[in-house]
Amino acid sequence: MALTPEDVVNKRFQPTKFREGYDQDEVDDFLDEVVVELRRLGQENEDLRQRLIASESRIAELQRSGNSAPAAAAPAPEQVAAPQPAPVQQTGSLPYPSSTVDASSIDPTNTNNLLQLARRLHEEHVREGIEKRDALIAEGHATAARVVAEAEAKQRSQISGLDQERALLEHRIDELRSFEREYRQKLKGYIEGQLRELDSTNIVNTGNYGNLNVSQPPSFQAFGQS
Repeated sequence: MALTPEDVVNKRFQPTKFREGYDQDEVDDFLDEVVVELRRLGQENEDLRQRLIASESRIAELQRSGNSAPAAAAPAPEQVAAPQPAPVQQTGSLPYPSSTVDASSIDPTNTNNLLQLARRLHEEHVREGIEKRDALIAEGHATAARVVAEAEAKQRSQISGLDQERALLEHRIDELRSFEREYRQKLKGYIEGQLRELDSTNIVNTGNYGNLNVSQPPSFQAFGQS
């Protein structure tokens, strides 16, 4: 647990009942917690001290670099070559020493070289960034066009499949309707034929019944003659 100074000050131990003093186990447990927390704080302080030393060393190094950087970064004034003196007529056997400037004095300084290098690197990075941007834009357009083309092709394929399925269903419906009409006609003809046959049978049976001499059963005759 996180032990604070207030915890140490406010800690109260339970007095024992049979002897004077506090519970030894409770005191030992609390002291163990104190030791663990103190060790943790000591290690944390040591880590912070090492980090502080490293930070101070880094700050000092940066300060030294900052003090030397302005002198190196400040562009040196451009050295202008001194004008060549006009040739003069020599009056004696010994010529006058010519006043010329060393050619190395007009070379760019290290600072100028660094600035030129930085400018060139910057331009290269900018150019590479523009090329990469254009490539990404072109790739994005190509991907979008490909996705749209695939979607349109898939849509056309699905529409074609649905059209074929609809045509098959319509053909099947027409077949079922034709079958229904034919079946109804056959069923109607069959029923009408059965009705005609039934009517003709009834007529024949009625004619036969009129010529029959129906007599009473013997039981009925005996019942009336008792």
